[in-house]
Formats: sequence, C-alpha cells, structure tokens
Amino acid sequence: MNCTRRNFLIGGSSTLFLSGFYPKISFANTQKKNLIIISLRGGMDGLTAVPVIGDKRLKKLRKQLILENTLKLNSDFALHPKLKIFHELWEKNKAAFVHATNIPYTGRSHFDGQNLMETGAHTPYKEKTGWLGRGLLASDILGKGLAISLPMPLLLRGVPQNNNFFPSPDFVETKLIDSIYNEFSGEHNKLIKSTLGTIKKRPLSMQVATNSYDRNKLAREAAKQLHDPNGPRVAVFELDGFDTHTAQGGADGAHAEQLEELNNIVKILYKNLGSSFDNTLILTLTEFGRTIKQNGGYGTEHGYGSAILMAGGLLKKSQVYTDWPGLKKKDLFEGRDLNSTIDARAVYNSAMSVCFNKDPEFLKREVFWDDDLPDLTQELFKV
Repeated sequence: MNCTRRNFLIGGSSTLFLSGFYPKISFANTQKKNLIIISLRGGMDGLTAVPVIGDKRLKKLRKQLILENTLKLNSDFALHPKLKIFHELWEKNKAAFVHATNIPYTGRSHFDGQNLMETGAHTPYKEKTGWLGRGLLASDILGKGLAISLPMPLLLRGVPQNNNFFPSPDFVETKLIDSIYNEFSGEHNKLIKSTLGTIKKRPLSMQVATNSYDRNKLAREAAKQLHDPNGPRVAVFELDGFDTHTAQGGADGAHAEQLEELNNIVKILYKNLGSSFDNTLILTLTEFGRTIKQNGGYGTEHGYGSAILMAGGLLKKSQVYTDWPGLKKKDLFEGRDLNSTIDARAVYNSAMSVCFNKDPEFLKREVFWDDDLPDLTQELFKV
C-alpha cells in the first residue's frame, strides 16, 4: 500500500471554548497562528470517516455499513460523502488525515478514554490538567480566554486565568460587575479580584445572550475571534453523538449525521476565517475508534484505532499519513479492532509546536513527560 484509526452519548450537542489571547501589541514581525481542536465524543469510526478502498474483509464484516459514492482521496483511501468540505480543501492542499492512530488507551470505557484524550496521560484520572492547557502554559501563552460553556474542559485546564462563560438569558451590566469588584479588597481577596477582572475584560459580543447549542453561530463566533490579531489563538469545539451502537448507517444514519455536523463547522470556519485560514490548523480528537465488525443492531462497538481529520493552511500537503496495519484478523487489535500504529499525541504535540512556535522536543518534555513521541512537524505541517 502506497499512502503518505451502554450508549450514553446521544444527540449532537456542541460547545465552544476559546483561549490563548494575544496581548495588544504590534504584529509587524509576528504572525498569529490558530489551533482548533474538535473533540468527537463517543468514539468516531475512522473506517467510516476515511474508509479504505477495496478491502474485501471490511465489506464482508460490514455488509449494512458499507459506503457508496465515497469521495476519493487516493488509490487507497476515500472520504465519507458527508465530509465534502474536507474533500474541497483536499484538492487545495488544505486537508489531510492521519489513519490507524489513537491515544495510548486500549480500554473501552468512554469515561476513562475521554479523560485520557484530554489529559494525554497513561492512567485515567491521574492528571488534573489537559495537554492543550499545559502546552499553552509551557509556551508562555497566558489563558485569559473565553469558555462559551460551563465548566472549562479538562483539555484546556492548567492555564491561569482561563475564563468560564456560560451564556445567560440576561445581560450582566458592567457597572454591577464593577460594584462587586470594588467590594473585595486586601491581599486575601486577590484571586477573587483577578477573576472579576477577567470577567470585566470580556468583549461585548460575549456578554449578551446567545444559544450555546447553535453550532453555526458558535463556529461564526469562533472565526470572528480567531481572525482578530489580538484575539484568541486556540478554539476547542466539542461534539457528542459518535457512540453508534445501533443504526450507525453508511452514507446516511446516526454516524453520518455527526460527520455532517463536523463538516458544517469546518465549512463555516473556512468561510469566515478568511485569510486567517492560511495560518490555522484544525484537528479532530476522539477517545477511540469502532470495531471492524458490525453488531446485530447495525452498529459497532467500542474499538481502538481511528483517524484524525485535519484542515487548514498550515498543513504541508494533502495526504493520508499512516503506517497502515491492514484489516486481516491477525493484524487487528485483539482480533477485532483497527490497530493503532501512530500515537495521536505525536500529532497534537507537533501541531502545538507549529502553532505556538515552540520546539517539539521542548513541548514533549513539558507536556507529555518526554514520552517516546516522534516529531511529525516536517511530515505533516508547514514549518
């Protein structure tokens, strides 16, 4: 192959978090680079999103889930038909995919897996901060960000002054905040005043009522904030609904609906970021993939290997980057799952290196405890 991974998550709610604001300085010699992470909660099926072409075993084990009319990428892989914007960007060298990848987690628990996908750790619940938060802190990018939801996601925790914001139906008057702020004095109230000071600095657009479940509005707001030279440089979206134990479907169905939501978010970001899209990386994140074999409910069970979907002008080129393990039974993880041959944390570490202008070896030490993660910046991104 010649090519350069109990249904408690239902529906498709989405939230958005922004972080890593630039200070108001001149950017004559500095170009802000944006990093957008889209968490696909529930276990995104990499074999559905980026199917391998012509594998007879896959067709045999997924008779009711096989896709028709896929969007061809190369001689080995295609795209789900709902991911049209990724195919459009692929043709412009602004979309790429990492396949047969996962975080180093081989269990099948959503709770454990999602904790590890956000902390980047090996043991569930051992770490209290997220890999993205630690990456921002190590890169001297202070928080002072906006979380358009509550609570702050674990992925971003670890940065001082990250700002939780839950959209309220009522406008909070600035003078009321000023009044509360002035009530606190003395050394022991320094943290409270610091928090209120962060709230006072919110842009007006973030202080008015909004619908945190309107994905289109969230994507437009993210693009607006990220396009601002003094705005945030990190955005985190969260999409639920990828735990498709039943009625997963092929070109249509539960999984296809979630991929379409992902497609719409990326499409709106692409349209509204404008020229900033050329200095942006978009990457997906999920806790695990799905089993290669469909179950009796025309769905799939919790698996292992999946895929990372990427878009943006900071990608090196259009490619499916993989060390493809194959789908014969002897090549599967525990005889049932697409294996993972690439540690997904290496991709995220390299992406942070590019966007935060930091040495990948430094970030690996500071964020991922100097684990054995290859530097993929040259292979995947513009350096």
